[in-house]
Parts: sequence; structure tokens; C-alpha cells
Amino acid sequence: MADQDAQSPVGIEPPALSALRWYEPPEGPAVVLVDQTRLPSEEVDLVCADVPALVEAIRTLAVRGAPLLGIAGGYGVALAAARGEDVESAAELLERARPTAVNLGYGARRVAAVYRAAVEGGADTSVAAAAALAEARALHREDAEASGRMAQYGLDLLGELLPGDGHRLLTHCNTGALVSGGAGTAFAVALRAHGEGRLRQLWVDETRPLLQGARLTAYEAARNGMPYSLLTDSAAGSLFAAGEVDAVLIGADRIAADGSVANKVGSYPLAVLAKYHHVPFIVVAPTTTVDLETPEGTAIVVEQRSGIEVTEITSRPGFPAGGGGVGIAVAPPGTKAYNPAFDVTPPELVTAIVTEEGVISPVTGVGLAELCARSSQVTIS
Repeated sequence: MADQDAQSPVGIEPPALSALRWYEPPEGPAVVLVDQTRLPSEEVDLVCADVPALVEAIRTLAVRGAPLLGIAGGYGVALAAARGEDVESAAELLERARPTAVNLGYGARRVAAVYRAAVEGGADTSVAAAAALAEARALHREDAEASGRMAQYGLDLLGELLPGDGHRLLTHCNTGALVSGGAGTAFAVALRAHGEGRLRQLWVDETRPLLQGARLTAYEAARNGMPYSLLTDSAAGSLFAAGEVDAVLIGADRIAADGSVANKVGSYPLAVLAKYHHVPFIVVAPTTTVDLETPEGTAIVVEQRSGIEVTEITSRPGFPAGGGGVGIAVAPPGTKAYNPAFDVTPPELVTAIVTEEGVISPVTGVGLAELCARSSQVTIS
């Protein structure tokens, strides 16, 4: 990634972020990604030359975000195919890397299915590998296109729900170009509002314990010259009480068939606050994030992460001391910690779900199923 100023002048677009790409040096193909554990202090590429390296990058959050994980899963399978490795085993290994993010399994299974069909059709392994790579690239392209449509649908919805053009938007975790093949999901809506002069303020939750908001969303907001302020997660209530939030925009890692939304932990409390203060709570996610096979929110498997992420602060979030980061204890030795990566917001607290196929409001299982029926991007088994 090229260095650039933190603030971009209004009207001048910064170079597009490329969070993940396919790379073919003479020594063999690889998946190259921006190491998000090093942002914002360093912009460093991480080269994953095999599937285990990519799985480790996923588990340590060097690459993260539901749509981008789907792309990573697709390219990971293509990488295994190109290396002549067991494609089915690679797809399973990738899918298990982060169980809550449905896009990861979707991308891996989709590309594996294309490879399998090519082999069953009589293609040799090199031809089947080329087919797998073409499918991964198609997934990447589709996600970028979906990002643009979600941004416009989301901005149109804000225009319907909010009076005036000076929107004050609160977001949680990171949902920009670092999680997508395009400009992102929820962040893309805010960025489109900024580009049209309709963003008054972007409130950025820090997103404890790994600080995706402070490290990544603030990084992207500064990079795009957006008006933003960072707040501790616990300060959100005071913002609502002061009437400083017009709408909440978040992404999703999995949306169940009933419309329940799993997103970065801390999202559910925001939904409760928004409901109490009569503020729209809007989820922006592609249809690849919808899992119609998960009937309701209680059936979503929520990833539990290491307590060290809570009891220590490290120089590289996601890497405990001794694993790439320098740890500073913030709790007594032996302290146990509760550290779910996600929480689940029930549909009755969600004002609308914005997808590349349109907007669902009110959020119901029937409406979600009808929308997904119009899309070719729903989860495949």
C-alpha cells in the first residue's frame, strides 16, 4: 500500500484500498492481504503462500470482516487448487477458521463446488484450478458491485428517515474497504453521504477489546477526509441522551432466517439505546451474509475468543504477548474474562436491513426470504 496523507482534500479521492489480492510471482501463487493487526501505525502486506498461512491470518484477524472473509475463503480454495492440494480439505479448514462469519464458508464452498464440477466433468487439475481462480475473482467482483448498490440504497433510506442532509451517524467496529472488495457495507453508506455533502458527523465506537473502530474505521475515515470523532464504547449512551445521534449504521457477520443479526460484540447495546431514543438502527450487509439455514438468533454460533484480549493490551491487537505483540496486563494475574467476538440483535430492534438487492423494513423472516429469493448470492450448502 502506498503512503498517503491522513486527510484527503475534499473532492480528491484517495487511492483505493486493496485489502486482499491474488499474486503470482515466479515461485508460485499466493494471497496477499493488508495486515490489519498492524494498522494504523504500519501499512504492511502479509503474503499467504498456502492455506494454513491464510487460516492463521483469519484467526488472528490480520484479515477480517464478513464480505472480505468470503473473498478470502474463495481465494484460499483457489490457492489450494493451484498448489495441487486437497481442495475439499482446504475448504473445510477455511470454513472452521471463524465459525460465526457465514461469508467465509460461503466463499470457500462456492469455489470448491466449481473446482469439483470441473474435475467431475473431465478437466485436468490445472484446468480445474483455473476455473476455481476465475470463480474466486468473480466473487471478488460481485462483492465490489454489491458494495456500491448498498451504499446508494442506504443513503436513500437515510433520506427517507431523517430530515435534512446533515446526518450524524454512529458506527461500530469496521465496515469499510478493509472488509470488502469495494467501499464496504455500513461505512460505504457514510462515505457516500460524505461524498454528497450530507454527512455532518461520523461517530466511531472504539470497539473493545481489539479496537477495530479506533484502529481501522478511524483510519479509513481520516484517509477519506470525513468529519469523525472517536468515542469509548461506554460513552455511546451519553451521545444518545444528548440527541447527537441521528442513526446507527452497523454491518453483520451472520443474519439468521428470522432477521436476527450477529455482529461485533457491542452492537446489541447500541440497538437497545437506539430503540429507547427513537433512533433508526440500520444493518448494512450483502445477501451472502444471510443464512436461511440458521432459523433464529439463538441458533447462531458465537465465537469465543481468548481472555488475554481482555486482560492484556498488546501492541498488535489479535496477537497475545509472545505471539507477535507486547502485552501489558490490565487485570490481576489469573483473572478470567468473558470475551465473545459477537452478540446477536433480535429483529424487533432492527429498523431496516440494507442489502444489494434492496431494503427490508420492517425486518421479518418472510421479507428476508423474499429478498434472498431474488438474489443468486444466498448461502449454498
